[in-house]
Amino acid sequence: MKRYNEYIKIDLQYIKYKTEELLTLAQNRYKITIQVANRAKRRKYEDIDIIDDPLNKPIVKAIIEMVDEITEPEILKD
Repeated sequence: MKRYNEYIKIDLQYIKYKTEELLTLAQNRYKITIQVANRAKRRKYEDIDIIDDPLNKPIVKAIIEMVDEITEPEILKD
């Protein structure tokens, strides 16, 4: 019997692309790195269940959210 995690493939290229995009858009790489880490830490303590799911790691979610906030600010206005 195979475990659930063996069937899941994480799109590492997408995560890498989003990370590069975030670092490119940031004016200060150190500051954005600290912001991502703090957001991931907050998310980790808010939702304990996401730690076991490799697709929803707090750091991955934080990176994707921050890129979306920077590139699509109209999402936040609604």
